[in-house]
Amino acid sequence: MALTFDVVIVGSGPGGYVAAIRASQLGLKVGVIERESLGGICLNWGCIPTKALLKSAQVFEYLKHPQEYGLSAENVGFDFGAVVQRSRGVADGMSKGVNFLLKKNKVEVVAGTGKLLAPGKVEVTKADGSKETVEAKHIILATGSRARELKALPIDNQKIIGYRKAMVLEQLPKRMVVVGSGAIGVEFAYFYRAMGTEVTIVEYMPRIVPVEDEEISRQMEKSYKKMGINILTSAEVTAVDTSGEGCRVTVKTAKGEEQLACDIVLSAAGVVTNLENLGLEELGIKVEKGRVQVDELYRTNVPGIYAIGDIVPGPALAHVASAEGIICVEAIAGHHPEPLAYTNIPGCTYAQPEIASVGYTEKEARDKGFDVLVGKFPFSASGKASAAGVKDGFVKVIFDKKYGEWLGAHMIGANVTEMIAEVVVARKLETTGHEIIKSVHPHPTMSEALMEATAAAYGEVIHL
Repeated sequence: MALTFDVVIVGSGPGGYVAAIRASQLGLKVGVIERESLGGICLNWGCIPTKALLKSAQVFEYLKHPQEYGLSAENVGFDFGAVVQRSRGVADGMSKGVNFLLKKNKVEVVAGTGKLLAPGKVEVTKADGSKETVEAKHIILATGSRARELKALPIDNQKIIGYRKAMVLEQLPKRMVVVGSGAIGVEFAYFYRAMGTEVTIVEYMPRIVPVEDEEISRQMEKSYKKMGINILTSAEVTAVDTSGEGCRVTVKTAKGEEQLACDIVLSAAGVVTNLENLGLEELGIKVEKGRVQVDELYRTNVPGIYAIGDIVPGPALAHVASAEGIICVEAIAGHHPEPLAYTNIPGCTYAQPEIASVGYTEKEARDKGFDVLVGKFPFSASGKASAAGVKDGFVKVIFDKKYGEWLGAHMIGANVTEMIAEVVVARKLETTGHEIIKSVHPHPTMSEALMEATAAAYGEVIHL
């Protein structure tokens, strides 16, 4: 007999497992189909293990410059294998945590690869090739994404690698070329450079971290060059010769072609959705530009089938997938959830310096026709940043001059990923700049910079 549920979810990443737990809380019988590890890419090969690697790199950087804090340390080194092992241990612990949470909430896990057979039916292929059918009135697709592979960069996981292999290299490469400067690219560029690798970033767009505000990009480039990272923008990798001992990378720039020699090429040119062999075509589920088309409650055009996370339009971010999953199952349970405000989604990059942003960039706000007030506060003027020895970066805020609407905020510096939520909540509550200025922020903290930047926008800044 087929396993039967109220809701079955294909994929257990931050969209799938969160949706499963919330559905169970709402009294629904829930099953999750997972072909690999619970927690998906984020917990096992993305968000969590990369942050563990980045923390090791940050600690190593501190150890290399103890004199800046009045300290001394000799013969500072590292065991690269142990750094990688720590990262994998953190990921394994988080995956076990998801397993515990699913069991606690009575969610049944079905191991295998899911494929839609019909509305209400999913075929699960086990590792041994055997098949079983799972039935549910509501089926949610949450299959996520994987690294995009470029024609000029065929990933062999030896000399040309994706982000998964970049987390578990057996030894530290002497030279690396990172293709792409989104969050994945700049985070790995920081990690490997901090550990001692010579790193070159090749970015097709005119500036690194191209989705960010232009001033953020300039500061990031300045910080990275100070670290010794070579940066090529408006550049394209056209070929990689892996026939020799290392790699010879051909890069096309405005000045012509140049050759880069390295040991490893990391392809970090974004992600592509996992839609293959899901049965979408057979059921006539609408897909455009590699994304499943859904309404504001994540219903596809086929009744009873839903989609969330990286496979639907919107930012491919873990916290977005989780929010979408909760909205989806609350609607299934008969609640009336508020649709997700995609204009108020924070984005974070966890290199050093960190980047955090939400809302419009200054250019976007002006292009939309807003008369804007812009305020900036550098961390060089922050007492906490000076005490911590992390004075690089700034906070930038953008307000609508007419009504005081908070249009956007962009930060680069230490710990700014912990500060951006204040802006998200304030924008959700339609808070104005004056209310931020009059909200007392604790001293000394990095978060004071947000209040000071807002005061700067309104001509009231004290500490500049």
